[in-house]
Amino acid sequence: MTDSKVPSAAMHAGVPLWIVTEASWPALRAALPSAAQTWLDTQQFRAERHRALAWAGADGRLAGAVLGLGNAANLEQLDPWLIAGCPERLPPADYIVQTPLTASAATQVLLGWQLGSYQFVGLKADPKPPRLARLVPPAEADVRYVTAAAGAMALARDLINTPANLLGPADLAAAAVAMAARTGGHCELVQGAALDAGYPLVSAVGRGSARAPLLIDCRWPRPGAPRVTLVGKGVCFDTGGLDIKPPAAMLLMKKDMGGAACALALAQLLRDQDLPLDLRLLIPAVENSVGGNAFRPGDVWPSRKGLRVEIGNTDAEGRLVLADALTAADELQPDLLIDLATLTGAARTALGPELPAVFSNSETLLQSLRTAGDAVADPVWPLPLWAGYDDELSSRVGDLNNVSSGAFAGAIIGALFLQRFLRPATEWLHIDLYGWNAKDRPGRPVGAEAHCVRAVYQMLRQRYGR
Repeated sequence: MTDSKVPSAAMHAGVPLWIVTEASWPALRAALPSAAQTWLDTQQFRAERHRALAWAGADGRLAGAVLGLGNAANLEQLDPWLIAGCPERLPPADYIVQTPLTASAATQVLLGWQLGSYQFVGLKADPKPPRLARLVPPAEADVRYVTAAAGAMALARDLINTPANLLGPADLAAAAVAMAARTGGHCELVQGAALDAGYPLVSAVGRGSARAPLLIDCRWPRPGAPRVTLVGKGVCFDTGGLDIKPPAAMLLMKKDMGGAACALALAQLLRDQDLPLDLRLLIPAVENSVGGNAFRPGDVWPSRKGLRVEIGNTDAEGRLVLADALTAADELQPDLLIDLATLTGAARTALGPELPAVFSNSETLLQSLRTAGDAVADPVWPLPLWAGYDDELSSRVGDLNNVSSGAFAGAIIGALFLQRFLRPATEWLHIDLYGWNAKDRPGRPVGAEAHCVRAVYQMLRQRYGR
């Protein structure tokens, strides 16, 4: 990753930068020096969305720059992704925003700049981090939050981008242990015979791999505070098991631990911002491999909850490992239980790669998350826990099957499967995310994305913050 630290504003000189909409551009243009006006007119700058241009003064040095926001009505609800292209599109220098900003807008400008500065370059033989433009923090910006949010997003992106040969279950556990230690928590790793006995579905999914499965259980106790538990799907690579995926479908399966990466990032952000929570994080970490010891289609496996699950398809492994982790999480009756997972291709078919699907047994919770996500440009879209599809999970030999016999409503079926492993009284949110950018956009190159980290943080801050 590139350096995500926010530069200091103390005693700092830099290149003036104006952030303009199409409506505000004519007034700013008229106030600029004539040479700058001529240059920008020659470049046909009209404050188009994402367009950034700089110009030089008579001495040849950078004298100013402008960033267009398109037809945005105002800066009050500023999308940080509108800023994220600047680090690469402007010449390397330190820039100082001249446009008056509210505290909220200034924070989003700084955050967008930091998110756009992320690049994954750490695995090349001769890494040459690009020279990027830097932003001097606006005085109104919440630098503490931006540093924490950008760091959390970088953590998730780094983990998802790391090839699976370098990030197996033990490596994911090491990342969790390090993060917990840095933020004042502690982790327990459940492995071997203890995993077989306590988390049989996690053990079943991971048994075909030479890299042993484990359950990561991190805690940040805060007696008397609301108890929030996060669960992240940590499938470090998914071949599909004996129901093996075709090569094209397997190519991106290093990202199948994206739910765990985002859950780790969210926990880090919550702790760095010291939200008053009794926080717990559970990650079932496995590799779903093909091998002589792999679990099979048609097997029936016990779960931690006691339900016996018929395996209709070994490529629906994520819901199996989550089932045991959710059961463990629910045993302590948290006030709120949230799971994050790259669970179904059906959610991508329905909503595409940029819009995570969310499910909940609480309409209020769904609306809170959607509102929070919209406010911080980290959107989600609710899908229903349609009870009419619940019988699609029926099994003749077990208590339930891990897949439906039909091809429809796959994301809903996956969520309904998970709901079977929770108490009805538990307030629960299930996030089916992609964790990947399928195309290049400003600040979001093809590769890992930390979906829902900022949205869920915003929701929890509004719900439990001081």
